[in-house]
Amino acid sequence: MSDHSEDQGRLTRVASAIFMHTEHAIYAALGLLLALTALVALIDAAGLTWEALRALGGAQQILEVVDRLLFLLMLIEILHTVRVSMQSGTLTCEPFLIVGLIASIRRVLVITLQSSEIMHAKDWSPEKQALFQASMIELGVLAGLILTMVFAIFLLHRARDDGRPAGEENPSGEA
Repeated sequence: MSDHSEDQGRLTRVASAIFMHTEHAIYAALGLLLALTALVALIDAAGLTWEALRALGGAQQILEVVDRLLFLLMLIEILHTVRVSMQSGTLTCEPFLIVGLIASIRRVLVITLQSSEIMHAKDWSPEKQALFQASMIELGVLAGLILTMVFAIFLLHRARDDGRPAGEENPSGEA
């Protein structure tokens, strides 16, 4: 019976090692794809910024640049999450809250510009009024969501023993 138990323990260790290496290979491939996507997004954002500077961009162009930069920031935060997951072997929720926070802020910016355009329109119709009211409701929901995520991030920081953000390395070099 002892030989069976040792064989089962060895099989479990081998299977665990295979799964861990597979997981790390997939994380590495995902990280590479995210890095390439972020590089493409950075080049696109640089091009949009250059065009906005040349044309002394209006509100729509500036919003588009900020939108792309916030998207790039989201990609980088997800890439950071992949790196932290590979180092620590655990998935933390703080980076996902930050990505959600950035995405919510992006949406607030878009709604604000769209609402501004609706308000300055000369022909105020019932459809535009309904769209404006729906936008205001969405802004209210997003404001509540943003406050909730900020509070959750605050609680996560307070709950940590050392007070450091997720993924920040210890002096010993461990995550």
